[in-house]
This record gives sequence, structure tokens and C-alpha cells, in this order.
Amino acid sequence: MYEHLAIERRGEVTVVRIDRPPANALDLKLLEEGRRCVQELATAPPGAVVLTGREQFFSAGMDLKVTPTLTPEGQRDAVAGINGLFAAWYAFPRPVVAAVNGHAIAGGLILALCADYRVGTTGPGRFGLTELRVGIPYPGVAMAVVGAELSPPVARKLVLRAHLVESAQAAELGLLDELVDGDPLPRAIALANELAALPAGAYEQTKRQLRAETIAVAAELAGSGDPMLAGWLGEGTAHAAADTLQGAGGD
Repeated sequence: MYEHLAIERRGEVTVVRIDRPPANALDLKLLEEGRRCVQELATAPPGAVVLTGREQFFSAGMDLKVTPTLTPEGQRDAVAGINGLFAAWYAFPRPVVAAVNGHAIAGGLILALCADYRVGTTGPGRFGLTELRVGIPYPGVAMAVVGAELSPPVARKLVLRAHLVESAQAAELGLLDELVDGDPLPRAIALANELAALPAGAYEQTKRQLRAETIAVAAELAGSGDPMLAGWLGEGTAHAAADTLQGAGGD
């Protein structure tokens, strides 16, 4: 059914694991699968959903080897895919818990921010909103989620400095709600079960009230309202992405 997602039902909780080695980087295929997964889950919602990654990577964001090579049509598809994926998870009617098992960078971190609660690990992991460093502007829904989930000073520093922080600082800044030693998945599943036990109708309505303004903006941008659809990447994107990949050892 999916090439880069593994779906596992554990009682009332559905675990969605991103599995695109080595870093769970987002490409057009993974964006399409992710959005399709949310839509399919929404037709018969589980009690709660847990999002997680693989081998110390939640997600490294957009695939920097692929993104600079996209044609104008591919860029439009990428922007639409990012907007659609984030808008769908942010408005998902049931509880969503992110088990952030390692690095969550750029779009990978924003995906975690779409969750209702985020559990991280004290183990290896770096976090940041590094789009500016690689010359990739933010699609509209991505920025809307950042603005809604982070305080203005935190969002300003992370977005404009485009740097990475360790897990302890990520928790201090509100990127993560709590930290556990080792794999955060068991704790995330326990929390998801707690949330799943709350009255479903009231949870959906309350969540929609809480996020109403951002959900409305995201719905508009996820359609045809994002100016990025007319031209996403600049001339310096490929060079900046190549420099970043070289500095990271090409991963």
C-alpha cells in the first residue's frame, strides 16, 4: 500500500512510521503517500495516531538531493504536497502524538509541530528550522504551523537564524513537550491511549476551536492560495543545498 510508510494498529492507536532511508527525507512520493495516509485514516479515524520515524531520524525535511532538480511543475507539486500534508495532519480530528525518535529538521520538525503532543528522546537528535540556510522558502502552511505552535521570539530565532539545537534546548523552546530516555514510542503510545479515552466528539470540536484560525488559513493555502505555487526555488537553492549536503557528509 505504501512504499515509505509502515502502518501498525495497536488497539485504539495507529502508529504511522516514516521509513525512507537513510534520513526520512521528504520527496514527492513520500509527500503523496503521507497525504493519502491521512485521508484514509480520516475516513475511519482510530482512537489516536502516533507519528514516528526510523533509526534516529524522525525526518530531515525535504530531500536536498532531489529538491534543487525539480522542474517548475515538480516545484508546484512539492509545494502543494507540503501544504496538503501539513494541513491534513494539523486538522486531523483525533489525537496525534509525535514520537520524535531523533533528528527533526526543517519540514521534518514542522511535521512534528502538526501533532497535538510531542515526545522526544534525550538520545542523539538535532532540531531546527533550517530552510533559509539551504535557500528554500517556506510554503504557506508550513509557516502558518510554525507561527501557531511556537512563540513569536522562538519562531523568529529559529527561522531567521536557521540553526540546530540539541534535545534539551528543543524542549526548553517548546519544540518538544517532554523528553524520555531511549525510544519515545512507548511513552507516545501511552499518551495516545490516554487521549483516545477522552470523548471523541468533544475532542474534535475542542481541537478545531483551538486551531480554528490556523486551520482556516491552512485550508486556503493548501488549495491554490499559496504564492509559492508560482515559483518556489531561487537561483541559489541548488548551491546552498549542495553546500549543506557537503558539510553533512553527503547524507
